[in-house]
Amino acid sequence: MKNRIEKDSLGTIKITTGKFWGAQTQRSFNNFAIGCELMPKSIIQAIATIKLAAAKVNCTVKKLSKQKANIIVKTAQLILQNKFDDQFPLKVWQTGSGTQTNMNVNEVIANYANKLLNKKIIHPNDDVNMSQSSNDVFPSAIHIAVTKHIKANLIPNIEQLINTFKRLEIKFKSVIKIGRTHLQDATPILLSQEISGWRTSLENCKHFINNSLLNLYQLPLGGTAVGTGINAPKNYDIKIVNLLKQIYKLPFKVMPNKFTGLGFKDAIANTHSQLKVLATTLYKIGNDIRFLSCGPIAGITELILPANEPGSSIMPGKVNPTQVEAMMMVCAQVMGNDTVIGFAASQGNLELNTFMPLIAYDTLWSIQLLTDAINSFTNKCVKGITINQKRINHNLTHSLMLITALVPKLGYIKAATIAKYAYDHQVSLKTAALTLGYINASDFDAIVDPQKMV
Repeated sequence: MKNRIEKDSLGTIKITTGKFWGAQTQRSFNNFAIGCELMPKSIIQAIATIKLAAAKVNCTVKKLSKQKANIIVKTAQLILQNKFDDQFPLKVWQTGSGTQTNMNVNEVIANYANKLLNKKIIHPNDDVNMSQSSNDVFPSAIHIAVTKHIKANLIPNIEQLINTFKRLEIKFKSVIKIGRTHLQDATPILLSQEISGWRTSLENCKHFINNSLLNLYQLPLGGTAVGTGINAPKNYDIKIVNLLKQIYKLPFKVMPNKFTGLGFKDAIANTHSQLKVLATTLYKIGNDIRFLSCGPIAGITELILPANEPGSSIMPGKVNPTQVEAMMMVCAQVMGNDTVIGFAASQGNLELNTFMPLIAYDTLWSIQLLTDAINSFTNKCVKGITINQKRINHNLTHSLMLITALVPKLGYIKAATIAKYAYDHQVSLKTAALTLGYINASDFDAIVDPQKMV
C-alpha cells in the first residue's frame, strides 16, 4: 500500500495514497480507534453545505478569490452528491468540539480542489475554513441536520400514523366496548373514542416538536472561536444564514447571542426532550394495542393484529405483536438517549460545550429510529387492525361496571351491593338487582344501556 507524506504543526504523517483527507484527519483516525460509530453522514453533508455557503459569502465580501470560491463550491457539491462517502472515516468518539470532523471536510475539499486545479493553492484552514471555526460550524451543522430530518422524515411519518388512526376512528365509530382503568373493567367507551386519545396525543407531540424547532432554526455561524466573531467580516453571519435559508428552504435565523450557541446546548436538548415525549406516547399506544389484542383464547382479544410472521420456534401457530414490540424497544432507546443528551448538554464549560459529537449522534439516531419505527408500525400493524366483535360484545355485556349507571337512582352503596352479589353468585347484574329487589326490570333496562353511557 502506497503512502504520501503530509505535514502539519506537529510534524509529518503518512496517509494512504488515494485518500483526500489530510494530516488532522489522519491523526484523529490513528488516535481514536474507539467503537464502530462513525460521524453521521447528515452532519458531514451539513458541514459541506456550510463550506459551500461560506465560500460564496467570502467571495462576495472580497476575502476569497472567485477562482478559489468556485472550486470550493464545486467540490462541496460533490460531497453532497455522495461522491466522497468513503473519505469521512472518523468516529463519533473524538474531540468534543467536532474539530476533527470539521477539518476532515476542510481537508477533503482542499485536496480534491487542488487535484482539479492541478496545483496546490487551496488551503483547508485558510481558504475552506475562512471566517469559520469548528466551534460555530459544528453546532450549526447539528441544528441543520436535526431540523432537516425532523421536517423531511419524522413529521410526515407522524402525520401518516395520525391519519391512519383517523380512518380507524371512522371505521369503528359505532363500536361500543368496555373501558378499563387500573387494567380493570370500567364503564363503556366507543372504540373510536379510545383511538381518538391515541391520535390526539400524537397531534400534541407533533406540535411540541415543531415548536421546539423554533430555537434550532437559530444558527451560531459567525461566532467563530468563542462567540465574538473574530476573523469573520461584518455581517458575515447574516449573509451565510440567509444563503443557507435559501438552500434548505427552512426558516434559519441568525442566533442573536453566539455565546449561548457555542457554550450551551439547551435548544437541542429541548428538541430531544420532545422526541422523548413522542417515545412515551408511542410506548403507551403500543402497550394499549398489545393488551387489547392479547390472546387469542385466554386474553382480551378485542383487537386483531396482522399476522406478519410465526411467533415461536417451539409453539406452532403462535403469532406475536412483533411490530409493537419493535417500536417499544425503539422508544426505550430514545428515552435512554434523552438521558445521555441531557447530561451531555450540561457539559458546556466556559465558552464551549465539548460533548457535541455525542449529542449529534444520539439525536440523529433517535430521529432515525423513531422515523423508521413509526413507518413500520403504521404500515405493518395499525393499517391492518381489525376487531373481534363477538369478544367485544361479550366483555361489554358481562362487565360489572355497567352498574355505574344505576348510582344516580340507587346510590353508591346499593349499586355496589348489586355488583358484589352478581360477582359472588356468578349471575348477571340484572338478575342480581331484581333478586335484591332494588329496581324493577323495565327501569333497569332503561337505565343500564351501554349506548347511553358513551
